[in-house]
Amino acid sequence: MANYDLEKLLPGVVSVAIQAGDRILEIYNREFSVQHKKDETPVTEADMAAHAVIDDGLEEIADQFPVLSEESASIPFEDRARWECYWLVDPLDGTREFIKRNGEFTVNIALIDNHQSVLGVIYAPVIGSVYYAAKSMGAFKQQNNQPAIPIHVRKQSGAKIIVAGSRSHRGDSLIRFLKNIGDHEVLTMGSSLKSCLVAEGKADIYARLGPTSEWDTAAAQCIVEEAGGFITDTNMQTLSYNNKEKLLNPYFFVFGDSSVNWSDYL
Repeated sequence: MANYDLEKLLPGVVSVAIQAGDRILEIYNREFSVQHKKDETPVTEADMAAHAVIDDGLEEIADQFPVLSEESASIPFEDRARWECYWLVDPLDGTREFIKRNGEFTVNIALIDNHQSVLGVIYAPVIGSVYYAAKSMGAFKQQNNQPAIPIHVRKQSGAKIIVAGSRSHRGDSLIRFLKNIGDHEVLTMGSSLKSCLVAEGKADIYARLGPTSEWDTAAAQCIVEEAGGFITDTNMQTLSYNNKEKLLNPYFFVFGDSSVNWSDYL
């Protein structure tokens, strides 16, 4: 592992995420323009403003680590492949939710070491929730200015399965998956907050059977794992980071109970 102290890094990263969230709220509370990238995904000035805040903040905290952000310039894999440790950032996860003004968007910051997420912070500025974790330190949730509390996944009880579901994405594969698991209830939520529902024991499973990128899951990965859960591909293998040219994730599951083989329901 690279030379750093997670316990010392974590409060600073939480602070940077909150600063970025505050900057997003300034734009959220007024008129803003929406553009589209080459892949037709939306981007707003809030995405770029949050990126700038995070880039500056992380450089001040630990400038020895490069930053890979959804809104940064493309970095060739031959350069990234030499990185042992780096920041992986989604400055505004849930841009569609931001545009809809439903409040269900987040700032995501992760530290990746040797292809694994070892620190994660997710901040939902409208909701006032901060989820954070670091390797071997546990996972926590802080609501507004209240003291942070530890969070834990829940084990499958055998009763109705609680599924965290997307507001913006639901295809045939997911519909079939939900049918196969039988009696269930869907808690609809935007952005990485779906993974947070699993981490804090409010949902049993979040199945993402559609395209995402590595910055969409990295912060949640550490939080979910430190809460006792898992983020795996559909073969039940743990997600890892910066292993390939493209930064796309496989389809994945977020869950709390390893005794259930969720791939059986595909």
